[in-house]
Amino acid sequence: MAKTAQEKADAKAEKLYKKTHKQKYKLSPGDILFEVLNYLIFTLFTLACIFPFYYLFINTISNNDMVLKGTINFIPRGIHFGNYLALLNVGDLSTAFLISVARTILGTTLMVMASALVGYLVTKQEMWGRKFWYRFLVITMYFNAGIIPVFLNMQMLGLTNSFWVYIIPGIVAPYNIILVKTYIESIPADLEESASIDGASHMTIFRKIIWPLCKPILATIAIFGAVGHWNSFTDSLIYMQSAPNLYTLQHRLYIYLNQASNLKSLMQSGGAVSEAAIQSALSGKIIKYTISMVTVIPILLVYPFMQRYFEEGIMLGAVKG
Repeated sequence: MAKTAQEKADAKAEKLYKKTHKQKYKLSPGDILFEVLNYLIFTLFTLACIFPFYYLFINTISNNDMVLKGTINFIPRGIHFGNYLALLNVGDLSTAFLISVARTILGTTLMVMASALVGYLVTKQEMWGRKFWYRFLVITMYFNAGIIPVFLNMQMLGLTNSFWVYIIPGIVAPYNIILVKTYIESIPADLEESASIDGASHMTIFRKIIWPLCKPILATIAIFGAVGHWNSFTDSLIYMQSAPNLYTLQHRLYIYLNQASNLKSLMQSGGAVSEAAIQSALSGKIIKYTISMVTVIPILLVYPFMQRYFEEGIMLGAVKG
């Protein structure tokens, strides 16, 4: 099909623009040097961040004897995936994995729902005691009773040695509520006013208007919550003293790290260590590497899918429009 006169004129103008634009913004030698150094520095920084994970991964899939000798540094040898399959037979590791997954999904879901609802409520002028409750939430970010009083409180509430100690204390997250509140305040008030004129209640407005518009900031706090739940082990260490079946995956990794460190210290001090204990420590090193990869992979897989919402939400939620 022949081009019209207008299309020819547009193509000519575009060609002329590219030519003049290229001449106008031609890079000088200094600019080229800066670009090269910039890319070089960030490439080295990226490699420095990636290498620890790469090192762990190649040691989990390489020949175990070579790993124990410390000869695997850059290139995997004797590749196999038996270590990951062997984790299924390591104590209660599969149970710990399920506990971590369950607390991450349930805890993050309830935290996001509570943050969205409370963040919306504290933006309403007609809320009873709005300023008091909002300031009360903010104060809790700066003051904490300490480990012992909190433990005693959880014990009196019957939450120790219970799965719910992972979930209930983290449902109300003041920092996330502040992010959601600030984000909601950036939404044009005309949307709520028009819905209110049509007879919509606050809950209807929240469910049909506020919730869909808050997806970026909700995805942001969901990442915060999921990473926090997945990586947490201190609550398992403190509250699950009589319930090893409720240990999280991070707590199990902590136990394996301590066992290997204690045995190494005993060997260095000249203590009597049996051959079986030494072999257990050596295999524990491989288990430690493999568990470390298993604990990292889920978060690495989740973040790329949430990155777009994360960047948009953290910017809009941090600055009121």
